[in-house]
Amino acid sequence: MSPPPFLRLTLLAVACALPLVGHAEPSPSIEREAELETLLYQDCGSCHGMTLRGGLGPALPASRMNAYSREGLAALILHGVKGTAMPGWADLLTEQEALWIADHLQNDNPLDE
Repeated sequence: MSPPPFLRLTLLAVACALPLVGHAEPSPSIEREAELETLLYQDCGSCHGMTLRGGLGPALPASRMNAYSREGLAALILHGVKGTAMPGWADLLTEQEALWIADHLQNDNPLDE
């Protein structure tokens, strides 16, 4: 018995996408990581507070950031939140850089609630 057509198409799409996995953007350099951390605490801090404890925008503790997947948080960083003051940063950040910021907020976040 062969798999249903939709399953065959899904498996084919996954198999075709596998070679692309190795072509992801490189991780940010050490210098760029320092710039991203400055961006986080300066630019993001202009709304979320310089210590990320809140301001115009909400506080960004790890507990809140871990409610999102790393990829979901990066998408929020890149595309913003429609109808709020949260802008998208896609013009200034690559996807890999947004993932680095998301990882930093989830794992190296000094802010505890």
